[in-house]
Amino acid sequence: MTIIVACTSLVHYLPLATTVVATVFLADLVRRYCTKGKGIHLLWWAGGVATYGMGTALESVITLWGNTVLLNKSWYVMGALLGAYPLAQGTVYLLLRRRTANLLTVTTLPFVFVMIGLVALCPIDLEVLEPHRPSGKALEWSWLRSLTPLINGYAALFLVGGAVFSSWRFARDRTMLHRAVGNALIAIGAIMPGHTK
Repeated sequence: MTIIVACTSLVHYLPLATTVVATVFLADLVRRYCTKGKGIHLLWWAGGVATYGMGTALESVITLWGNTVLLNKSWYVMGALLGAYPLAQGTVYLLLRRRTANLLTVTTLPFVFVMIGLVALCPIDLEVLEPHRPSGKALEWSWLRSLTPLINGYAALFLVGGAVFSSWRFARDRTMLHRAVGNALIAIGAIMPGHTK
């Protein structure tokens, strides 16, 4: 019984560990951008790693110290809305022509901002709000949760699809197998959060 309790307590700290890893990646992306002096994809990726890290930090705070309306809404925005979108936009800017990437940004970013505003305005069902677990189920406007997959579907298409494409491209060159494996792991990692929530 003691081992189960200890493991459960340790699991509660995993999102905090993810936040630490995200912070390290964020620092590296910012350093790389400053060194190169260019690469808008690096800025988008830095934004994505930052929001993902904030989402896991909020999950840790909620799990360890308790949930509130503000914390739950903030977690939903950082995790469900912004967890993958900026990362996908970075991939869009890396793989597509700048004009196409700009068009996709102008088309999708306003929708993301509207969704953030709607989450901020959405009433919360306090009876559904769990004391130590973040969840979108507490949002009373259930139709809002049904719109979230539009953002995440777009993000999955470019984040996972871009990583798979890059992995395939690098695998064709024997000297780039390490990059092929790295991109394959990015694709797997991008899919995993959708299966754990």
